[in-house]
Amino acid sequence: MLAVGLLAGLSVLSLLTYGYLSWDSLGLGPGETEATGTGLREEPGAGAPSSQPHIVFILADDQGFRDIGYHGSEIRTPTLDKLAAEGVKLENYYVQPMCTPSRSQFITGKYQIHTGLQHSIIRPTQPNCLPLDNVTLPQKLKEVGYSTHMVGKWHLGFYRRECMPTQRGFDTFFGSLLGSGDYYTHFKCDSPGICGYDLYENDNAAWDHDNGIYSTQMYTQKVQQILASHNPRKPIFLYIAYQAVHSPLQAPGKYFEHYRSINNINRRRYAAMLACLDEAISNVTLALKTYGYYDNSIIIYSSDNGGQPMAGGSNWPLRGSKGTYWEGGIRAVGFVHSPLLKNKGSVCKELVHITDWFPTLITLAEGQIDEDIQLDGYDIWETISEGRRSPRVDILHNIDPIYTKAKNGSWAAGYGIWNTAIQSAIRVNHWKLLTGNPGYSDWVPPQAFSNVGPNRWHNERVSWSAGKTVWLFNITADPYERVDLSARYPDVVKQLLRRLSQFNKTAVPVRYPPKDPRSNPKLNGGVWGPWFKEDEKKKKSDKSKGANKQKKNKNKKKAN
Repeated sequence: MLAVGLLAGLSVLSLLTYGYLSWDSLGLGPGETEATGTGLREEPGAGAPSSQPHIVFILADDQGFRDIGYHGSEIRTPTLDKLAAEGVKLENYYVQPMCTPSRSQFITGKYQIHTGLQHSIIRPTQPNCLPLDNVTLPQKLKEVGYSTHMVGKWHLGFYRRECMPTQRGFDTFFGSLLGSGDYYTHFKCDSPGICGYDLYENDNAAWDHDNGIYSTQMYTQKVQQILASHNPRKPIFLYIAYQAVHSPLQAPGKYFEHYRSINNINRRRYAAMLACLDEAISNVTLALKTYGYYDNSIIIYSSDNGGQPMAGGSNWPLRGSKGTYWEGGIRAVGFVHSPLLKNKGSVCKELVHITDWFPTLITLAEGQIDEDIQLDGYDIWETISEGRRSPRVDILHNIDPIYTKAKNGSWAAGYGIWNTAIQSAIRVNHWKLLTGNPGYSDWVPPQAFSNVGPNRWHNERVSWSAGKTVWLFNITADPYERVDLSARYPDVVKQLLRRLSQFNKTAVPVRYPPKDPRSNPKLNGGVWGPWFKEDEKKKKSDKSKGANKQKKNKNKKKAN
């Protein structure tokens, strides 16, 4: 019997390591929670069960607001639909319009203006990362006994070793450091001749895992391995940041099966990618049940920003797209699924922002939030679980002092309160104000994806009066931003401009350094990775100190 048990354990381990395990192949239904006896984790009796919940945060990349079954999409997402229907759907949930900003705000609980990452994203060649003086969510969870693991896309900088995920609170890391790359080869070119490999295990390039496996499936296998080897009686934090459905648009052939009828090639590929992601979430959920985590788990699902229509994503009926401060760029798909929820099967329409996960999850984990940490997030668990009012009444979407492309913006247009050339956006209760150039502003209906190539003739556009740099909307009454009320309610505009000005007084300087030629992967064994060496900095400082000493000695001699 012992030999049979060992063989069974080895067979399951080999599937986890080399194949995309379907739990149905083990004869398990979605509701079964017994472990399969792989011998990979500690015995259930080892230690008392923790009252702290297992936390699984799943972040999709560039998933459009419409691109989920329960928002009317033609793309099938049965797993996501079921998890959301049995949990709490977040239908007034906001993120940031791009990758780095959303990820930084999730992991710190702070707005971009308070971390210096107000402008754009962290580029591969920039000597930049999430500032090291910011305490992160995994660091706080580790303080209260959590095992912390990250699988997927980091995109919070890596120019120094101290910026790496394993130095920012994660016990283990398996994934990519950059914002995008090939799903199979894991190579990324930032510009012609500046190319490198981008797959890491902890602090080293994961060449051993370069087996041509599609990243969505590869990341899911890694999650299954982590769950199989961990003791479910001890709390775990899993941050799964999938690469999908970000460009390049790639997917295994079998996932195209249901979408041959979609003529638009980008939309068809995007649909296949999302179908694969939905299956991956199914396998993660089944692993939680199989290995005994599910009954004490909280699963949070979120997109990091709106979809990109030119890359197959749809935010209909919202306006705008990824990279903009229109609702299509910042209003996201999100839900919470957990046996610990009190109001299961409900819809939360209260205001929720991605910064809120930091204090919410630390509180659920029985952790402490230091008084000196100035957070922008709120604990919203009772809002989600019990249907109570949200403590949040406003959201600073952002203030970007570098992005001043609105040529006609001025202090006069901002009533002397605010320079409307600056790109900014704020939400206070029902009102939303935008200044500067908010970005691509079309509504892109489903018909836009009906042709072989992208067709903007189907898009709805509004021709603004020349020089417009201020917009005001009642988002509760007009979530699609069709009726600008800035001329009708100038007093409301002034109030929100004053609120912007107040926020701006608390902003830290923008961190957006020029690219560093030392970042070239050719200088680092063909791999994207840390290039800034601390000893080089010390040598430079030592040289400058030596030079200063020589100057002082010369000056002393002259004085004598």
